[in-house]
Amino acid sequence: MYLLLSILCSTLIFIIFKCFEKFKVNTLQAIVVNYYAAAIFGFLNYDAPIIVSKITSSNWFIGALCLAVLFIVVFNFMALTAQKNGLSVASVASKMSVVIPIIFGLYAYNESLNLQKTIGIILALVAVYLASIKATNSGSFQIKSLILPIILFLGSGTIDTTIKYVETNYVAENGIPLFSATIFSVSGLIGITLLVIKTIKKPQKLSYKPLIGGAILGIVNYYSIVMLLKALQMNGFESSTIFTVNNVGVVMLSTLVGLLLFKETLIRKNWIGIALAIVSITLVTFA
Repeated sequence: MYLLLSILCSTLIFIIFKCFEKFKVNTLQAIVVNYYAAAIFGFLNYDAPIIVSKITSSNWFIGALCLAVLFIVVFNFMALTAQKNGLSVASVASKMSVVIPIIFGLYAYNESLNLQKTIGIILALVAVYLASIKATNSGSFQIKSLILPIILFLGSGTIDTTIKYVETNYVAENGIPLFSATIFSVSGLIGITLLVIKTIKKPQKLSYKPLIGGAILGIVNYYSIVMLLKALQMNGFESSTIFTVNNVGVVMLSTLVGLLLFKETLIRKNWIGIALAIVSITLVTFA
């Protein structure tokens, strides 16, 4: 159930970003609001007194700071990729980044590397490339269209790796809400700073749209992280299995939504990339 909810929430994030473009919502403003909304949910779900000094002295605090920076940077690239390259491309680029925590696990957790897993990792990289290609009117593609998906791929993989490492070594089961809220709070502070700097350089109009959109995004974002952390803490499931099933689930669901709801079109190479994504994720899961 935790894994299914994580897949649903992660897919909803892509859909919300796509809606921001449709309804002309200021993405940066909404992202800032999103983090404060997510932080509030985290603090409300923590059933113990909140003491700032204890938070800053926690073993996971440095990891939370690093994740906060990664979250706001990668979230902005996620929004740009969904808007510029399409929903399916954004989901494939971010979720096929599962190869990064897998490679990290080979060294940090002494996991085995056999031929099947190696083939799966290589196919995953090929899948990201093929699924990210956007056709032009001439039927060709532009190399520069790969920049956003590649950055999103690397950033998402780094986040997954860091979350797993910090959760495994420092976060207690009842500390997930506080850990998540701390990440979102710091991300919010970074976001508001960037927003102020941007507003000083070029005045921006404030409206109700980023408030509403950001609040909705914040609730979904909070539960996407919490459900994933809870799934990772379940006994009997390896992290590689959790990450791969979660990621391929998001890829498939978001692709289906992109086709049906947003009428996105995919060229033949995109379909080949998505098919390779399924094959690679299956190979890695059962390796």
